[in-house]
Amino acid sequence: MKKNTGYIVIIIFLGIFLVISFTRQQKRVKQVLAENERLFNENRHLKQALDLSSSTAQQIADRAEVRQRENVQQGQFVDPRIYYRKNWKQFIAVTNSDYKTGFLGGIKNLDVIVKNQTEFVVDNVVVSVEYQKGNGDVFKTEQYTIADIGAKGTKSVRAADSRKGQKVVIKLISVTSQSMNFCWSVNKAADPGNPDPFKCTPDK
Repeated sequence: MKKNTGYIVIIIFLGIFLVISFTRQQKRVKQVLAENERLFNENRHLKQALDLSSSTAQQIADRAEVRQRENVQQGQFVDPRIYYRKNWKQFIAVTNSDYKTGFLGGIKNLDVIVKNQTEFVVDNVVVSVEYQKGNGDVFKTEQYTIADIGAKGTKSVRAADSRKGQKVVIKLISVTSQSMNFCWSVNKAADPGNPDPFKCTPDK
């Protein structure tokens, strides 16, 4: 009788242990699924924002071309280099591709993409890539240079993988174009009194 009672106690303890283990496992699965859904939605929103930005940039470029043709027809020739230098943010942009994130963090298969919607070659674009944790803290920052982006062209470079991080933030550091006589740097403030502050050298 005592022996049977001992078996029953052992079975009860095993049952309790299995129930607790199962409950913990289910909780962990729910957390992972919730995190995956959050990351999926975040990537989808980023892609939608990228598509909208690309569409807007193309519309602006189309309007600029129409305006320029109208000015030429009216005998009011406008140097396109001056126009692009003054409005470069509407025509030169940096974005990132979709990328993979691990269950516990980490980023893979990330491309940095530069779009040049001007009519001139962009010689060099320097960008920084911030790998951010879920709370917004920066895990690490990498710099990349993308060279020789053709007129109306796009070019990309593969960024390094990161063992930590949930998302990335891409920032422009500098842009140079000899054919457009254009030099811009985030560390160089524009002179408010200069109507053409990003001109590299005076015209000869």
